[in-house]
Amino acid sequence: GLTTKIHALVDANGLPVALKLTPGQAHDGRSADDMLETLREGQTLIADAGYDSDRLRAEMKRRKAKCCIKPMPNRNRQYRPRKAVYAQRNRVERFFNRLKHFRAIATRFEKNPANYLALVKLAAARIWMRFMSL
Repeated sequence: GLTTKIHALVDANGLPVALKLTPGQAHDGRSADDMLETLREGQTLIADAGYDSDRLRAEMKRRKAKCCIKPMPNRNRQYRPRKAVYAQRNRVERFFNRLKHFRAIATRFEKNPANYLALVKLAAARIWMRFMSL
């Protein structure tokens, strides 16, 4: 539907590594679990406040990966993300901006979730191809 969320895990170049759709009412933090399989020791997860949870932070610690997640304002224990690292989150935003250049994705033309995800993955493949041809 119109509230469907696209979740993306991108690399340091802003290229998609994992893509997922969830219903608009679903909590962001719970949807990240199965996308983090590609994160390895020493890598850094940079995410916005919607993904802030103790469970996610514990999982990153278990994997020996770093996390830079902006804390929710109502959190009891506040964490301070390093500004220089958190500023790199714009790479995810730039990826979503590139996705919106594809009209069928920006207007959510396709209502079937499987077909819509296929369109998102097709657009992501084109973004990869543009990067590789540079």
